[in-house]
Amino acid sequence: MEQFALANEEAIEAWNGPLFDRFVQYREVVTTGLGTHGEAALERYPPQPGQRVLDVGCGFGDASRGLADLVGSDGEVVGVDVAERFIELAREESAAAGVPNVRFDVRDVELTDFDGEQFDYAFSRFGTMFFANPVAALRNVRCALRPGGLLCSVVWRRREDNDWMHSAELVVKTFVEKPEESDEPTCGPGPFSMANADTTSAIFVSAGFEDITLHRCDIPIRIGEDIDSAIDFVTAIGPAGEVLRLLGERADDQRPQILAALREDLARFAGPDGVVAPASTWIVVATAPGAS
Repeated sequence: MEQFALANEEAIEAWNGPLFDRFVQYREVVTTGLGTHGEAALERYPPQPGQRVLDVGCGFGDASRGLADLVGSDGEVVGVDVAERFIELAREESAAAGVPNVRFDVRDVELTDFDGEQFDYAFSRFGTMFFANPVAALRNVRCALRPGGLLCSVVWRRREDNDWMHSAELVVKTFVEKPEESDEPTCGPGPFSMANADTTSAIFVSAGFEDITLHRCDIPIRIGEDIDSAIDFVTAIGPAGEVLRLLGERADDQRPQILAALREDLARFAGPDGVVAPASTWIVVATAPGAS
């Protein structure tokens, strides 16, 4: 039976519950928009045919299936996530798609030793930012890599470099404050927990990785087909959505003013292709030591 770190229990409850439902609702934005940053990372640092790959925080499993295609029939991909509902859906969809060289396991990477399995390559698309103890989690990933194995991880850069998320959060906090306590579970440290380059490098060093490199990746993403859908997205997912979710009904009185202010703020991103906002990430690449 899989064990989970006590510090992660509340985040697991959130990802298995309300956040899963919201990510399903806005799946196209999440997998298509944010997926472009993962694709950019894999174009630059792809796994090789025949390799065994670990996908950390695999979510819907779409990146895992892409990795399975890259490594081919002689390779294998293992997608892991703490949220059982994501894993169940990933299994169903991979079986329906007839992808034979991928499997999915429910794992808390902070605790698991992957049952002694070894991998040649590890990947994570926005899957390392919500660990209560990222050093412990990444150390376990490093131990699961063969000597010289590569980890390629995509994380958000600074709030200021992702203005559509940051400004939406500031707009919401103009009217309401994030509660110190809530009946709703929190999602964990949050999307910008690894945004600082020095902090991120230090985490990977402490986890035992070598040859750590950060590459800036700037690719705009469509956060809505129009202003209304973009407002729906930022009030459901991301820092602004987290504040409103945790407040629940306590934000109802301020919601009309919040929505009006968000409409005015997001209008600057609207164009003929929908609401398209700049998005900036780090592609973090690191190597497991011990290669001859």
